[in-house]
Amino acid sequence: MGSSEESNRKKVLIYSGMLKLVNKSGVGQAVRHQKQALEQVGVPFTMDKNDHYDVVHLNTIFPDSLFMSKRAKRKGKKVIYHAHSTMEDFRNSFIGSNLFAPLFKRWITHCYNSGDIIITPTDYAKDLLKSYGLKPPIISLSNGIDSNFFKKTIEARERFRKKYQLSKDQKVVISVGHYIKRKGILDFIELAKRLPEYEFFWFGYTNLNMIQPKIRKAIKHPPANLHFPGYVSRSEIRDAYCGSDLFLFLTYEETEGIVLLEALAAQIPVLIRDIPIYSNFKDGEVLYKAESIEQFHEKIIKIVEGKLPDLTENGHRIAKERDLKVIGKRLKEIYQ
Repeated sequence: MGSSEESNRKKVLIYSGMLKLVNKSGVGQAVRHQKQALEQVGVPFTMDKNDHYDVVHLNTIFPDSLFMSKRAKRKGKKVIYHAHSTMEDFRNSFIGSNLFAPLFKRWITHCYNSGDIIITPTDYAKDLLKSYGLKPPIISLSNGIDSNFFKKTIEARERFRKKYQLSKDQKVVISVGHYIKRKGILDFIELAKRLPEYEFFWFGYTNLNMIQPKIRKAIKHPPANLHFPGYVSRSEIRDAYCGSDLFLFLTYEETEGIVLLEALAAQIPVLIRDIPIYSNFKDGEVLYKAESIEQFHEKIIKIVEGKLPDLTENGHRIAKERDLKVIGKRLKEIYQ
């Protein structure tokens, strides 16, 4: 590569700050994706705020990120603010979240307005943010997926089955997320109770002191066929996708849902709640949708027992369109 071309490349600071507080969330995964995407397209980046940089890319809404945004502006640097959070997906999360939702909206509006450009994962999230009256231009860009890492393999399926002592023919339904109402965990528990012939696994963890008493009690006293392995490694999650028979995503609100992309990449059948963000997915084309507990109950049985068409090839195509190399090329354009 010629020296003139190298000198024209913008160096990006992916600001970490207090990222460790959300490292096990979708935001933490999004940051890991950004680093991987930039590596794939040759964009130089640093995680050291004291290093030289031309563009700062912010992913959290903690006070230190707002301070970093203003500091970068004073130095004449370009500020990209990645809007992973909205008031809508803050609601029905942790204890007190509904009470503080309006204040949360005011705070994130202040943070996002400090950027030169706002990136958010979907057109749905973009429309929500536009309604907040934000001043910078807003670009919708998927958080992306490492489609090769989540590729379905027989070995991954066997590892999952062996670890959890599941027979070859045992039917398994999984989900991934925090123990919060918005993620649909109470519905997941109810469906596990209604379908004792299947094994249900919920991967992910939230401090029990932060969640509603009803959810805490339900997690502590699950039916025999419902398992909570907690927070596991990325490799173990991949094995779980490959080793199960259905990914059940009961979320009520998302800005994107990285785990949904992971499941599609792993070519596992997917059943989701029919909510506005996924209106571009038609029921029965890429995945299946339901609204009520009764509909979920009925479709789970039909999908797991092979009584509905296999859509996994279509889902895999959607995941490939959001591969990290594609995302990296778009980020490279935005940084310029």
